[in-house]
Amino acid sequence: MSGSVDGQSRGLGRPLGFELTGGEISDYSGADALMDLSVVTPRRLLADRGYDSDRIRENLLFRGILPVIPPRSNRTEDIPCDFRRYRDRNRIERMFNKLKQFRRIATRYDKTRKSFFALLNPAVVKLWLPSFVNRT
Repeated sequence: MSGSVDGQSRGLGRPLGFELTGGEISDYSGADALMDLSVVTPRRLLADRGYDSDRIRENLLFRGILPVIPPRSNRTEDIPCDFRRYRDRNRIERMFNKLKQFRRIATRYDKTRKSFFALLNPAVVKLWLPSFVNRT
């Protein structure tokens, strides 16, 4: 499961969308679908080394998004990474941790894609709900 997170002042680490991938498949395969989400274009994309590829970097730059992705250890060319900004990626990990507090999501009891998404959506709503309740 790959997730898209808004880390600036709007979403504060809450999920914006998901792309479900197979358990044995890299999250990298869902990157294109996440980039096609109809949300406000971010200035930067923070991702781990698993997303370090020339194709993803070019796609991001073409869209006007600065990739903040550490290079893989086997890269021949040196690609700079703003590690100060990369520290904010912990928001993504914390978001997944919050979702995994829902036992059925963490253990993936639901075998079909449709039923898993049926439970994932209310869990995401529960993460977003506090930002809409008791606002003055």
